[in-house]
Amino acid sequence: MSRPAATPDSPRATGLSRRRFLSSAGSAALAFSIVSPEKVRGSTANGTVSLGIIGCGARGRWIADLFQKHGGYTIAAVADYFQERVDEVGTAFGVPPGRRHSGLSGYRRLLEQGVDAVAIESPPFFHPAQAADAVDAGAHVFLAKPIAVDVPGCRTIEQSAAKAAANRLCFLVDFQTRANALFIEAIRRVHDGALGRFAFGEATYHAEDPWEGQHEYARVGTPEGRLRAWGLSRELSGDIITEQNIHTIDVASWVMRQPPLAAFGTGGRRYRDIGTCWDTFSVTFQYADNVGIAFSSRQFNGYGTRPEGIRNRMFGSDGVLETEYGGQVLVRGQQFYNGGQTPGIYEEGAVSNIAAFHDAIQRGDYSQPTVAESVRSNLVTILGRTAAYGNRVVTWDEILRSDERFEPDLTGLKD
Repeated sequence: MSRPAATPDSPRATGLSRRRFLSSAGSAALAFSIVSPEKVRGSTANGTVSLGIIGCGARGRWIADLFQKHGGYTIAAVADYFQERVDEVGTAFGVPPGRRHSGLSGYRRLLEQGVDAVAIESPPFFHPAQAADAVDAGAHVFLAKPIAVDVPGCRTIEQSAAKAAANRLCFLVDFQTRANALFIEAIRRVHDGALGRFAFGEATYHAEDPWEGQHEYARVGTPEGRLRAWGLSRELSGDIITEQNIHTIDVASWVMRQPPLAAFGTGGRRYRDIGTCWDTFSVTFQYADNVGIAFSSRQFNGYGTRPEGIRNRMFGSDGVLETEYGGQVLVRGQQFYNGGQTPGIYEEGAVSNIAAFHDAIQRGDYSQPTVAESVRSNLVTILGRTAAYGNRVVTWDEILRSDERFEPDLTGLKD
């Protein structure tokens, strides 16, 4: 999975539960419980968790380093399709050659050898199956966003998290904004009424093309080239609205605490002539009480226009919420709150989530509080994408009923 472009360093699915998708922010998927650490899988006398890294690209290596720096994890195994990646990361973290696994099924061989937990950092298409297999193998799951590229994949994640809780396993989705103290406090104030009655909102993700390094692989057109260029494939990535724009859509969803009723959208390709992903989306999400949120994104040269980046605004009768991923967070109006700047959110959010994951494992907290909201935000991106692709109004109920699957061409790849 890629880093957000605007930052400086930048078939298991059945039975969707509508009640869970409509649950409000802060409600846990399952009841909270505490057991003694020695009874928790992954807990040892010194609290060290053996961790497998699934996906050894740039972010996989980066996050492996953060896990190692935490001190409560040992990088015990690595898996990626490409052998050179597993060897590079394996060498960097002292993983023996026998615990480095390549090919499409390399992650399964990692799970067969046994680890306490996995961090899944592969292209999003693979997330549902890899997370489900990890839970079946008895491993705690730390999962990158987005959780899936289609609605059936979202169902699978929901089911896997519920199964993990039943099996006394932790399941965490890594959204950096939801781990940031300033975002948490600002949105708490909004939920307590700081804005008064909502009027309308804006959600934007404007950046240049983050996938330029993948263009050459996409043009080659070989099976491995297509996989290396996953960010340019809507089937592997979910398109930019799901893979990257989910950051700003998730903040809007967090503010609203409910799904949209419907969406209308448009977009297309104005810059890239490679791959199947669009490079711009414009969507209006309609919420209850006739509140609209206007979303737009681009991945091409803005020729110096400002502001760029990942930004949200919510206007109400008594105030305005303004947030920027990596920038200012504040509430204007009658209940003014000057939260401050968030320049380190990308790394700090991941570090916080890594610490929370370790803590949950040690305490036996299987409430999976990040899952329901992550599923809903992922579904909102799919709602917007479906509306834009069809240039029509699409309702939330239609999305919940969807069985459309994204199926990338994996022929010619080694198992």
